[in-house]
Amino acid sequence: MDKQAQVSEGTITAEALVKWRERIGMKLRIGNVFNEWVTTDSIRHFADGIGDANPLWRDEGYAKKSAWGGVIAPPNFFYSVFPTWVLQGLPGVHAFHSGNDWTFYKPARLGDKITPECIFTGFEEKPSKFAGKLVMEHQQANFYNQHGDLLAKTDLWIVRTERAAARSSGKYHSIQLPHPWKEEELAQVEEEVLSEQVRGANTRYWEDVEVGEELQPVVKGPFGLTDMIAYCVGAAPVQILAHASSLRLYRQHPAWGFRDPYTYAMEPVYSVHYNQAAASAAGLPYPYDVGAQRQCWLIHLLTNWMGDEGWLKKNYAEYRKFVYLSDVVWFKGKVTRKYVDEDGEYAVDIETHGVNQRDEDTIPGRSTVVLPSRTAKTSPVRSRLGRA
Repeated sequence: MDKQAQVSEGTITAEALVKWRERIGMKLRIGNVFNEWVTTDSIRHFADGIGDANPLWRDEGYAKKSAWGGVIAPPNFFYSVFPTWVLQGLPGVHAFHSGNDWTFYKPARLGDKITPECIFTGFEEKPSKFAGKLVMEHQQANFYNQHGDLLAKTDLWIVRTERAAARSSGKYHSIQLPHPWKEEELAQVEEEVLSEQVRGANTRYWEDVEVGEELQPVVKGPFGLTDMIAYCVGAAPVQILAHASSLRLYRQHPAWGFRDPYTYAMEPVYSVHYNQAAASAAGLPYPYDVGAQRQCWLIHLLTNWMGDEGWLKKNYAEYRKFVYLSDVVWFKGKVTRKYVDEDGEYAVDIETHGVNQRDEDTIPGRSTVVLPSRTAKTSPVRSRLGRA
């Protein structure tokens, strides 16, 4: 029988929400900026952490010949600077990051120093089958370079639930985990994982895109412990510290850590993503992925398709289901519209999904990609470099 981790147990009270409401509009203190500087190493480590081998992010010789003239960070790199949210208020009440709505303006380039800010924009109370009482928290994150240019912004939402209520509901405990894969199924999955296509230098022009066109899928999984470690190496969404450094942090913030009932080590509550005892304490049957990590996988689908001269302008996604260790997710997309947008750019809207082996859509979303036009001779790259 699994041992139960003794994590901090908070409750959502009317008094706590009154105090919380007074914080709306505040800029929140960001305690963990990870990839503050954009370097070849930080980009490569992040791309490795999500399994993205696109040479535009990592090969300086290749990138120098591209329209960008050098290596740029992929749009999802901003998650590695700062995961877009700050855990604030309601101590001991669990937080499930549940979605992001991004707008990307300019790329992060080598040598940039990225400064994020985060604003608490509001919350509402909702009923929940999973945890009885639920609060949907809203924040906004902005990312600036050293020149003060706004590179990207995102609105996001976080589900806050009481851990004891979530455990007692047992909502997700009927799922068989780890998933009982057969060898022939795994062989097929691996072939699909390896079949992804990076458009790269083969320019995709707006004129060549058809409404109804489907994107070549990107497949992630079976999701394993090393996949989770790789993401932490590249993005580190929270302060992941060792020995005295971690102990000092948990002494300062007791609700952030717990003693693992198996190893007796102090662990972060964040370890719900790789620690069975922590996941059980949060009411989940098995460790699960990070929401931002999954949206990074989704963005990987889009950057593969659009090619080096495309630009991901908007990206919206909702985290609807948990992706557990041993799960596989098939990321798919379909073009739903092509048009010239309000900025005069040649735009394509794409409906996206991330479907697991249980046929659940774990991350429905929508995105807008702008592409170069062959006839109008426009380029989203040139406009973002400040060239006509």
